[in-house]
Amino acid sequence: MAFALFALFSLVSSAQASPSWEATLEVAAQAVVSLRVSATRSFDTESASSTVGTGFIIDAEQGLILTNRHLVQGGPVVAEAVFLNHEEVSLEAIYRDPVHDFGLFRFDPSAVRFMDVVELPLNPSGARVGVEIRVVGNDAGEKLSILSGTLARLDRAAPAYGGNGYNDFNTFYLQAASGTSGGSSGSPVLNVEGQVIALNAGGARRAASSYYLPLDRVVRAVEAIQAGKAVPRGSLQTRFHYTPYDELRRLGLSEKTEAEVREGFPDAVGMLVVRETVPGGPGDEILQPGDVLCRLNGQLVTTFVALEQVLDEAVGQPVNLSIERGGQSLDLTLDVSDLHALSASSYIEVGGGVVHALSYHQARNHAVPVEGLYVASPGYMLKAAGIPDGALLKTLGGEPVETLDDLWQNLLSRGDGERVPVRYTQIQRPDREQVAVVTIDRRWFALRRCARDDSTGTWPCEDAPPAERAALPAPATTTLVASGSKAARVLAPSLVMVEFDVPYRVEGVWGSNFRGAGLIVDAGQGLILTDRDTVPVGLGDLTLTFGGSVRIPGQVVFVHPEHNVVLIAYEPALLGDTPVRTATLMPTPLEPGDAVDLVVLTGQHQVASRSTRISRVDPIRLPMPSPPQHRDVNLEVVSIDDSISSVGGVLSDSKGRVLALWSSFHRDEGDSSGASFRGLPTEALGLLPAPFPGSTREEARLLGAELGLVRIADARELGLPQDRADVLEARDPDRKQVLLVSRLYAGFPAAEVLQGGDLVLSANGDPVTRFLALERAAQAPSVRLEVLRDGAVMTVEVETMPVSGQGIDRAVLWAGALLHEPHPEVAFQRGRASEGIYVSWYWYGSPAYRYGLRATRRIVAVDDVPTPDLDAFLAAVSNQGHGEAVRIQTKDLDDVVQVLTLKADQHYWPTRELRLGVEGWESAE
Repeated sequence: MAFALFALFSLVSSAQASPSWEATLEVAAQAVVSLRVSATRSFDTESASSTVGTGFIIDAEQGLILTNRHLVQGGPVVAEAVFLNHEEVSLEAIYRDPVHDFGLFRFDPSAVRFMDVVELPLNPSGARVGVEIRVVGNDAGEKLSILSGTLARLDRAAPAYGGNGYNDFNTFYLQAASGTSGGSSGSPVLNVEGQVIALNAGGARRAASSYYLPLDRVVRAVEAIQAGKAVPRGSLQTRFHYTPYDELRRLGLSEKTEAEVREGFPDAVGMLVVRETVPGGPGDEILQPGDVLCRLNGQLVTTFVALEQVLDEAVGQPVNLSIERGGQSLDLTLDVSDLHALSASSYIEVGGGVVHALSYHQARNHAVPVEGLYVASPGYMLKAAGIPDGALLKTLGGEPVETLDDLWQNLLSRGDGERVPVRYTQIQRPDREQVAVVTIDRRWFALRRCARDDSTGTWPCEDAPPAERAALPAPATTTLVASGSKAARVLAPSLVMVEFDVPYRVEGVWGSNFRGAGLIVDAGQGLILTDRDTVPVGLGDLTLTFGGSVRIPGQVVFVHPEHNVVLIAYEPALLGDTPVRTATLMPTPLEPGDAVDLVVLTGQHQVASRSTRISRVDPIRLPMPSPPQHRDVNLEVVSIDDSISSVGGVLSDSKGRVLALWSSFHRDEGDSSGASFRGLPTEALGLLPAPFPGSTREEARLLGAELGLVRIADARELGLPQDRADVLEARDPDRKQVLLVSRLYAGFPAAEVLQGGDLVLSANGDPVTRFLALERAAQAPSVRLEVLRDGAVMTVEVETMPVSGQGIDRAVLWAGALLHEPHPEVAFQRGRASEGIYVSWYWYGSPAYRYGLRATRRIVAVDDVPTPDLDAFLAAVSNQGHGEAVRIQTKDLDDVVQVLTLKADQHYWPTRELRLGVEGWESAE
């Protein structure tokens, strides 16, 4: 049953001589709701996000909730209201004012079952200086807070929130010292009679001041919506500023006009002055900053409300303005723009990004015309081409894209993988046009077009039909030459620039766009070696550039799960007569003091070289990354005396024979990350399986342990017998070291046989003191190890395990989370068996983000149904309807169990599957 609040206050008033705050707040609290809002897409001035705020019921029968525009937002949102008794109902966003900070949600009153739905009356005229107020809302994320204050100003300028976001203008704000904070946006500002006299909208960060929106224009919009009518909103695309009389005189306001205005409006202390006009708008080049607005359609105008009353009723029509400019009176006629038409209400989702028509707000923020297409989020496709958010698209493939229709038709004509030039500007620098080449993506992300429907509060979408894969580029030829040392000239035809773009952050990958050097190791078959800081995972788009002139696609063949090396392939025929050359690899052990040539590729695709010497050969030591991601272990690397700034290359002898790959090793240190270059000796490459040139191995195998080193002196103190020490020292007299088991990989047989702290003395009867020797022995199905444990020497048989060079081969996008089975690094680094479904990534504004399904957790059950693999997980959620809640049991990397609930959203976050097939990765909903 619905009750109007004034009826309840009548009962209160009959029992008391005057209303009390206690009685008022007891009733008002029932009409105030906590809002949980998820912006599912970046749009206009807002980024995809999840936030909390406040709203209050103003129509109990129609289920209307008033709140701020910055909560209703301009783009697609999913929202819920939580009532005082913790009942939760879904909301529809049905109105957001084009300029002012108010909007409306709608709910179904019948969905509230356990309390009466009450409404709060709006009383704009109740806002007066000195009135005692209470702000009732979800302050600082709390369920219900009540803050007190006294209205101090009724004519404060609208607060400014930054030059690139939403800012209200052409309105007064009210001010009081109530100190509201995040979460109280949209709270009612009440007087003691229980009437809403303003809408809480913002506050100062360095003071206790809060700012409230007056309700004059709110009431007009609400009445129209209650009657089922549109809410006309007009504009001259001009921002006015309320200016006091003393400043007006300095601007040239005549004494006669001032006297007339003072007589007509004795309470006024100023008038409206033009602050700025939007280029291309009705006032552009007609109105000037400093113009004083005197009359509108013959009537004196001194306030924003009076200005908007005229403009809102004259949409699409001319209005007459009388202004004074430097003491001169001018009569002007301007056409009134439709504010709703100037607000973006549809978008295209392409390559994971969002593009829509430029809005009035962003145009005004940056003083550009309200025209063209605005990149609200570049997503994967545009970001990979270097196009940022805030870009304004001009042409695509040489064709103008002025409207969404232009862009849609253009994109429909493109094949997946087609390379297309884009001309654009950045909204901060509209005078500077730039050009980038975009690779059209129709494989990783859906192409769809969505438009707002205020009758339902949703954004229905139209999906584009499937696209054909673009044809391979025509063969092209270039030269591959370099000046300088003989090594540089020999190796120049073997070095290639490798670029890798990652659409989805699988396996803990630490970025989206990578670039490095590759070394051609088989020109006939088209095989290249690179490092895992260039190609970190198998899922992505790979391009190769030869000689800075010819760019062709590539394909990932093998990603070593433990070491910093990747094998990739290309089609040799695409290079025409380009004289590429197979590099000669020399698996010669390197020692400190050896002379080498460093031959590298610079970021400008040039080959550079330097003669230098080996300074150190020592184990790679990298910190434990978070989240689990590739981290090289069990490897000795080479450092040199002098280096060159580059993207990678090789260390060679003077004849250009490769002794080591000059590789980038990624380093993750929690809050910061980086990379450093070291030499990866070519002798370690002999352990790669086919199709690596010269390999006779069908697979790579791992022992299942991370190893460290201890000096023989330390090993003696751990019980190493003299005879064993003699053997190890004789095997490696320079190092005098022993291999130590420092970490065991979960799920590997070694974890059942070896123990942390074991000293490895021999493998298959052969003494071992270096990582490479033990790894070579571990390429068999099993290896016999002699170990020292607790002072005793013992022999154990350890089964080794074959490992894939592809990483994961399947992933699922569900509820805005990226899911796959745990990747090897989870077992390697955290000792966690392959249990459950790993959450690798989540998107802001998604159910996963909103309900706390965070990356690195593992989903082990859904509604008590175990989910050991992706098939089991998909089966468990297959019957879940849109908006229905599920219980998810998760474990973190320390095996701490957490249960959370989540409502999936198949409209904005449909389930999508990625699979690695014979032809590469494919995706489908």
